[in-house]
Amino acid sequence: MADPDDVFLFHSFLLDRRGGGLFRRDGDGGLAPVPIGARALDVLGILVERAGDLVTRDEIIAAAWPGVVVEDNNLNMQIAALRRTLDDDGTATSCIQTVPRRGYRFVALALRERRPPPAAAQLADPPKLDPAAHLSPPHEQSGYQRRRALIAWAAGALILLAAATTAWQLKTRWSSDAVAAPRLSIVVMPFANLSGDTAQQYFADGITEDLTTDLSGLADMLVISRNTAFTYQGKAVSAGRIRNELRVHYMLEGSVQRSGNQVRINVRLIDTATDTNLWAEQFDRNIGDLLALQSEITGQIAIALDVKLIVSEAARPTEHPDALDHIFRGRAAMYRPASRQNFAEAIGEYEQALALDPHSVEAQSRLASALSTRLLDGMSDTVDADSDRAKHLIRQALAEAPDSPLAHFARAQFLRAQHGCEAAIPEYETVLAANRNVPAAVANIGRCKIYIGLLDDGVALEKRAILLSPHDPFVGIWYFRIGQARLLQSRVDEAITWLQKAHDENAASSYVPAWLAAAYGLKGDLPRAAAELADARKLAGNDAPASIAAARAIGIRDFAASSAQALLEATYLAGLHQAGLPED
Repeated sequence: MADPDDVFLFHSFLLDRRGGGLFRRDGDGGLAPVPIGARALDVLGILVERAGDLVTRDEIIAAAWPGVVVEDNNLNMQIAALRRTLDDDGTATSCIQTVPRRGYRFVALALRERRPPPAAAQLADPPKLDPAAHLSPPHEQSGYQRRRALIAWAAGALILLAAATTAWQLKTRWSSDAVAAPRLSIVVMPFANLSGDTAQQYFADGITEDLTTDLSGLADMLVISRNTAFTYQGKAVSAGRIRNELRVHYMLEGSVQRSGNQVRINVRLIDTATDTNLWAEQFDRNIGDLLALQSEITGQIAIALDVKLIVSEAARPTEHPDALDHIFRGRAAMYRPASRQNFAEAIGEYEQALALDPHSVEAQSRLASALSTRLLDGMSDTVDADSDRAKHLIRQALAEAPDSPLAHFARAQFLRAQHGCEAAIPEYETVLAANRNVPAAVANIGRCKIYIGLLDDGVALEKRAILLSPHDPFVGIWYFRIGQARLLQSRVDEAITWLQKAHDENAASSYVPAWLAAAYGLKGDLPRAAAELADARKLAGNDAPASIAAARAIGIRDFAASSAQALLEATYLAGLHQAGLPED
């Protein structure tokens, strides 16, 4: 149980577990009591005291209803009441996260205060006590009355002094410097409608609401609820004010302008500490299905922000990094082009995160994904060890959080690394069912479809991933897969176009020039084919296949379907032979 002297600060609330109750900060910085049932207050105290951790239903019931047998529905009712109070009915950004079939997790940043009360001399503007206003003069009272009056006066003075002390403490705690902004915290400000037509306001509001929902689905992201954000609608507010009042690192603002069949959406990401623009994008679209257009644009913004914010947070200097700092740095390393050095850096950061928090499902899952991806890219010097470690981590993560999208993504990557593409597809689909803003899951289903011979399906999925995230760090890989599929279909010119786009995105990759060599070989441009083959062998170094037979062994391992193997033989391997790669 929590220390009875604990006071917790989160969002615009203060929870005093000494019996003071729940308070909400108002616009003037004062605090007003929040009416809430005693049982709901007990449940809230349990969750906040263990903020960030899973608290099982049994643990909550045992603590809030000690020695009493209650139905599960009682807990459900208390959680619903708390969400109505804390979230302004905004379920997309609820402070209380449901972990299906297990319990609940308080996901808002909760800061614990244990300060002793200041001395009376420290109080700013202490209350002026005037007992004569309520008591008869002492000489007009009996001894008994005088004693009662003095006791009452002293009690009143103590109560007023305690109230003043509490007010002083609360004012100090809620000052702009007292509570730091949480990591990866953002508010989506109401988008401005620049169309000159108030009837179009619904579209701007819809963009704001969808973005709030989409960003709330991203890992480690704290998003201010739309109800709070809309209190600033139509007001000119500075980044500094937003930081002080909402305690967020970032604000996203934008505008919508519609003219005829055209719509333009501008967005800006602002660092509230420095009031600097970190990212800006403009979207120009033809209006077709407005809801589909809204979904497409907000999805693209959410995905781009996920990358931008992680890279920004990873670059912040931290004197004593915690597990989340190491996770951010690991993710930033994984966004860079695949290399042995970048894999080693990412894996090292995730290992440090796991050392600090051995039960972190996110650290377990991301480490397993990094190890599996290193296997997939052929950049592991410890294949068996990486495989065993990834398998163990995935088991741990899924045992702790069976519905975790990160754990299922890690399992999908591991299955692909074991040449189990058909088994990997449902795992990626589980990820997308939880969060549509995972273009890597879409693209990797496409990769699996290509490997099992469903080439057109695979190309469509790769193009879908590109539409979702056109500036993604991995977009060059998606270009390559389309070029690969088109070459297998003997659509050589189209293959060269996509393969060249992939090469422009990532000139350090060795597999792209290898497939370009095959394409130019099939096209009959033998000098260009030979040049591309030489470039591929130089980039691959000792990993370069020395013969058609070696290339065939690698290709057959990946392309499991017999139909795909036949296409590989007739296109890629035949083209490499034309480019000058010897048979044996």
